[in-house]
Amino acid sequence: MMPDKPNILLVHGAWGDASHWRHIIPPLHEKGYRVFAVQNPLTSLSDDIDRTTKMAAAQDAPTLLVGHAYGCAVITGAGLTPNVVGLVYLAGPALDEGESLRSLWARRAPPEGAANIREDKYGYLWIEVEKFHETFCHDLEDRMESLVWALTQKPTAARCFAEKSGPPAWKVKPCWYQISANDRLIPTETEKWMAERINARKTITLQTSHASIATHPDDIVQLIEEASNAVVAKAGGFR
Repeated sequence: MMPDKPNILLVHGAWGDASHWRHIIPPLHEKGYRVFAVQNPLTSLSDDIDRTTKMAAAQDAPTLLVGHAYGCAVITGAGLTPNVVGLVYLAGPALDEGESLRSLWARRAPPEGAANIREDKYGYLWIEVEKFHETFCHDLEDRMESLVWALTQKPTAARCFAEKSGPPAWKVKPCWYQISANDRLIPTETEKWMAERINARKTITLQTSHASIATHPDDIVQLIEEASNAVVAKAGGFR
């Protein structure tokens, strides 16, 4: 028997891991969704797409992919997995074939947070710990959570930003998009442009930082639910 709603697979962004979804997982779970969050290695875009693709396929059921920040670049590739029924983009890049994060950012002046990113001698990028709050989550009221994020940030390989994307799932799967109006890591105008380019079924704008999944979890859960209901309706139900 197939479920009456899709599984939800959450895909984290750069400088973080699956624990960044701690404000999103409980309410979705309470609403009866089967929720999973992938732990990507952040060693290359292709590595992360491969890990997410395998986890999506393992659901063996209709699955909605939800990406935050860099995780949006990951779901753009992993969304081609046959059982993926839709994509939810949260303040992140919806790349086209042949584009990279680096080339996308080159379209406009660098966001102010870019000045706080450093590359180590091993080719991994870090946000300066002392600058993490103001760069990633300046409106996150829980400064302890911000501190934990800063001190446990997962280094992200520079090649993740240089690697070109393959065919995009957003051309063949329904999409939803959330814009962060006060994002300091991705220009808001770039987010607006991407939402329009992918012809998002619905776009919401939140007055928040890059960390929308922590600062506005209720709005994010509502958008995910709307996407879920839409793909169920389109399929005439999964049962």
